Amino acid sequence: MKYRKLENTDLWLSEVTFGAWAAGGWMWGGTERQEAIDAIRASYALGVTSIDTAPIYGQGVSEDIVGEAIKGLPRDKFQLLTKYGMRWDLKRGDFAFSSKMNNGDDIDIYKYAGKESIIKECEDSLKRLGTDYIDLYQIHWPDTTTPIAESMEAVERLIEQGKVRYAGVCNYNAAQMAEAEKYVTLASNQVPYSMVKRGIEDELVPYCLRNQKSILAYSPLERGLLTGKIKPGYQFASGDHRKDVSFFKDENIKRTDDFLNMIKPIAAERQIKLSQLVILWTLQQPGITIALVGARNSEQAIENARALDIELTEDELAIISGYLNQLELVS
Repeated sequence: MKYRKLENTDLWLSEVTFGAWAAGGWMWGGTERQEAIDAIRASYALGVTSIDTAPIYGQGVSEDIVGEAIKGLPRDKFQLLTKYGMRWDLKRGDFAFSSKMNNGDDIDIYKYAGKESIIKECEDSLKRLGTDYIDLYQIHWPDTTTPIAESMEAVERLIEQGKVRYAGVCNYNAAQMAEAEKYVTLASNQVPYSMVKRGIEDELVPYCLRNQKSILAYSPLERGLLTGKIKPGYQFASGDHRKDVSFFKDENIKRTDDFLNMIKPIAAERQIKLSQLVILWTLQQPGITIALVGARNSEQAIENARALDIELTEDELAIISGYLNQLELVS
């Protein structure tokens, strides 16, 4: 495993960081708790020391699973990244969407990052994770009903108390990052980025490069689309959010599959899997610090962790870029 330093911190994160959204089961058709725990432990055994989670993932389930998986491990040997600002138990802030909990109950999700809410969320996360501090604490989504100053000052207070080490944001644009920087030193921005979702390259990547901010790329495999395992006609489990996402329309699956077939020879030549090739490509893009990759079982976790045994050459990157320029998905 290789590690990269998070800007403005002394944290070294594993280039592949374990993304624990799917582990929580919510929006992924449920979870097998022991399989998720085993996946995290298998990752750690291969050097994946960084784990990213959030309270909203399974309404506490993901953090509980992470807490159980790391129990007994030396705390200074891994990094816990979690979030705040999405409430399912408080109707306040920006209404985000309605969903179902793992047990099937309907819930409304709100983006809310008021001061007292952040303090409460932090205490709850610490208990679920079984730790006394969080390495990187990130606002999950912008909350237009709360001044950025209020949210960031609350995190700064948590840093002063030793409950949080460093502050980050998720899904912020460059202007929002600049505003947040007035009140707290930001380490990073966690944003979606993949071969088929590259919008951050226009403004956000240049901003982060200029201002020494790390980018944590989430969904680099585009929720499984770029693994090559999903084919047209694929049937998603009940409660799996992907069935309603445009990337997973049959036509887009077909077009993506055609692209993946074009780059398969590179993976074959390097004796790696397609998913590993995609992770390597992601980590070699300008501005990208780490790739957050989810796994629901040990087999997936091991495959992800072993993606970093090689680096792609400039020629290989150029070939992939050429094929990507031909890929056009439908909305």
